[in-house]
Amino acid sequence: MKNIIWLVIVVVIIGGLVWWGTANDSTAPAAETGPVKIGVITPSTGDAAVYAEPARRIIQMAADEINAIGGVVDGRLIELIFEDGKCIGQDAANAAQKLINVDGVEVILGGLCSSETLAVVPIAEAAKVAVLSFGASSPKLTGISPYFVRNYPSDSTQGSVLANIAYTDKGYKKIAFIQEQTDYALGINNAFTEVFTQLGGTIVANEQFPTETSDFRSIVSKVKALNPDAVFVDTQTPAVSARVLTQMKQLGWKPKLLVADIVPGDPKTVSENKDMLEGTLGAEFGVGTSNAKFNAMIAAYKARFGEEPPYQGYAQTEYDSVYLVRDAIAAVGYDGTKVAEWLHTVKDWQGAAGSVTIGANGDPVTGHRAEVIMDGKVIPYVK
Repeated sequence: MKNIIWLVIVVVIIGGLVWWGTANDSTAPAAETGPVKIGVITPSTGDAAVYAEPARRIIQMAADEINAIGGVVDGRLIELIFEDGKCIGQDAANAAQKLINVDGVEVILGGLCSSETLAVVPIAEAAKVAVLSFGASSPKLTGISPYFVRNYPSDSTQGSVLANIAYTDKGYKKIAFIQEQTDYALGINNAFTEVFTQLGGTIVANEQFPTETSDFRSIVSKVKALNPDAVFVDTQTPAVSARVLTQMKQLGWKPKLLVADIVPGDPKTVSENKDMLEGTLGAEFGVGTSNAKFNAMIAAYKARFGEEPPYQGYAQTEYDSVYLVRDAIAAVGYDGTKVAEWLHTVKDWQGAAGSVTIGANGDPVTGHRAEVIMDGKVIPYVK
């Protein structure tokens, strides 16, 4: 009997010691502290790098604004970790692996390029990391994953807007494409072609070229011989479009043109190719110059960097993406799954890009507006 009593006493003592040790164990989970790490993937090298520096600036500016007023929640400040996706899928995938496995991020902003984002999303989904893209516009991204949303619209709207104007307003029945082999450019091509052919139009040429191409004379000559009503110069970057336009001019050909939104979004390309681009049609995700938050963003950028941000259609979504993630983390915590779920419920959220609503498919409920280039300036298209 004494042995049994002593056994009970020993068990109680040991249990109490175990409880005490666990309660006071320094390795036990503590309340979340320290910075909130957010990964950012942009193309810092290559032709697409022209987008990256303004994007880095404006994303950092937004994070600094948030940190200056106390951070995300409980005084936790945003720490941005920038990685170069090079506008190439494999490089973006490597960047995502580093951000997730080394830096331990729960949220990734980016990529800016569609090819970057398409490569990042499966990796992030497997790791249960939320991805919010501020610039990737490929229609392939629509509904791709419950861990992905974007606040920049799909190119399905850009292609549709231009196809309707080309066929219905301008009377173009034959269109030739000169298209760079990237996911972004292909998305525009596919969206335009689908609507244009449904309306009764014909794509008489679909000349695709790799990004490293520098000599377009044979492509231009081939397309010229087909005598299309207009040519769609569909490239990933304004630098590539400028090379195509220069060689058209050298060959003495000035066709009616349509261009991807990267051309009207780049004032330098528009001004330096004024003659070739006269009357050219494009479609951009518009900016709201009457929006106080948009104007405040422009003023803050100009005060900090001494100039207005270029590519303002992207600038507004880049800026908003940081605030959207701030609000998500404040609402549900620093958890990739919960952040992704919250982002899919965004409705009438007010930012620099105006009122933002994210659909169930992860796309914003918005679109592109038609524009025309006249006298070296981009103005709204009016029928």
